[in-house]
Amino acid sequence: MKIAIGNDHAGTEYKLAILGLLKSKGIEVLNYGTDGTDSVDYPDFIHPVASDIENDEVSFGIIVCGSGNGASMTANKHQKVRCALCWNKEIVELARQHNDANILSLPARYISLPQALNMVDVFLDTSFEGGRHERRIEKIPCV
Repeated sequence: MKIAIGNDHAGTEYKLAILGLLKSKGIEVLNYGTDGTDSVDYPDFIHPVASDIENDEVSFGIIVCGSGNGASMTANKHQKVRCALCWNKEIVELARQHNDANILSLPARYISLPQALNMVDVFLDTSFEGGRHERRIEKIPCV
């Protein structure tokens, strides 16, 4: 499995911890995020993650910014991307089961680091249920 990760300055601490978690699981990671805390423009770090999904170069993406909103809006502009902004593990589970989310957006300023790591685990361990959810996914246009 290969995962792309991107973050802005608000998500650096979380990104570094998530990188450690993913590497401990033997997952290959493409790191597009900043490693600093100086203010940066999140689209510069999110577009490469979404492009990797769009081009079938990675299995999943994880993006982190302060609220998670700007990052998820940016990612969802790309074809084939189903990015879910999540704030607890139950939402993560539903995003995977019902929406086949392929990018997880985390709001670093609104969840704890342990929560974020748990949410990444849930994201990776939860499968898409298909069935009635499949026809709903097919109604989301990819323009």
